Amino acid sequence: MIKNIPLLILSVLLLFNIYGCAVVVAGAAGSAGTAAWLSGKMTQQINASSEECLEAARAALKDLKLHITKETKAEDIIQIKSNYTDDRTIWIDIKTTSHSTTQIEVRVGAISDKEAAKTVLDKILSRLPKSLK
Repeated sequence: MIKNIPLLILSVLLLFNIYGCAVVVAGAAGSAGTAAWLSGKMTQQINASSEECLEAARAALKDLKLHITKETKAEDIIQIKSNYTDDRTIWIDIKTTSHSTTQIEVRVGAISDKEAAKTVLDKILSRLPKSLK
């Protein structure tokens, strides 16, 4: 019985070592996913109110024949969700950055398609009055 104790301790240490590697690998994969998520959005700062940007976003989606599936308003952010023509999710975040400026962020798909996001963002910008751009 005493002969088996070193083997048991060694087994437990190896198990902890393997478990620790799995945690590191999972953490690295999660970080890479976050970096891909953050790098895939198109962002534009606008000299307009969040309400003006919201109306422009609604009109842009209508122009693109895309339907809003969800619209959420919080204190300083509005999020619109829609589906792109190929069913990828579109997220449009309208963030109030000051009393006169708003930031618009557009992302298309889980691994963002920057060209599609740029198309949506450009359409939103085109729907804003020229004096606000």
